Amino acid sequence: MEIEWFPETLVTEAILLVCSFVLSGIIGLERELRQKSAGARTHILVGMGSALFTLVSAYGFAHVLGDEVVLDPSRIAAQIVTGIGFLGAGVIFVRRNIVSGLTTAASVWVTAAVGMACGAGMPLIAALTVALYVFAVTALTALIRRLPTQQRTELYQVRYQDGHGILRDILQVASDAGYDMSLSETRRERGEGGHTVLARIEFTHGKQRPPESLLRKISEVEGVIDVRTEDQDHD
Repeated sequence: MEIEWFPETLVTEAILLVCSFVLSGIIGLERELRQKSAGARTHILVGMGSALFTLVSAYGFAHVLGDEVVLDPSRIAAQIVTGIGFLGAGVIFVRRNIVSGLTTAASVWVTAAVGMACGAGMPLIAALTVALYVFAVTALTALIRRLPTQQRTELYQVRYQDGHGILRDILQVASDAGYDMSLSETRRERGEGGHTVLARIEFTHGKQRPPESLLRKISEVEGVIDVRTEDQDHD
């Protein structure tokens, strides 16, 4: 088989591949800034790989086409859609009934679609997709968080002295404030002043309430050493 090192479509293919690199990098950079497991490198590789598969499907077999050979470029694209699901599933974790990584998995899926669009010669629609993605995970997410909800959940890390019934006092304070308390995890630690307990506690309230109010009430409980809010961003 004779290799054509510089085909007529080389410039077009290179531009489309670079487009996939840039657009995939934008999605990956957003995930990187949020310190997710799949960052810029992963998204760039997914996007470029999808673009290259699509380019190969569209241009790679032009030399074998003829009256007896008919190729369907959509076959490779369909396999990309199927195969990318396995990679996306790798960033989804379930821990203590909390599902993490769904948004990152979806971003990998969208990145594959962006790469395919670039490879298919549709860089403008790919760029529009990236713009809508950035809007969805920034402005739209901020708007959704402002919507009123029936319940409010706050997750705290509380460190308190062991053996003095502090957890019971925290439960009483939360109950008086109208919160339901759920203990997620406890870890006993040894320090200079004796044993302490580090607990992850989830508080649920039926109405909107500033998180500082409960935080202050818990910190005022005698025997509580430290109280910190914990990020509940599981995307």
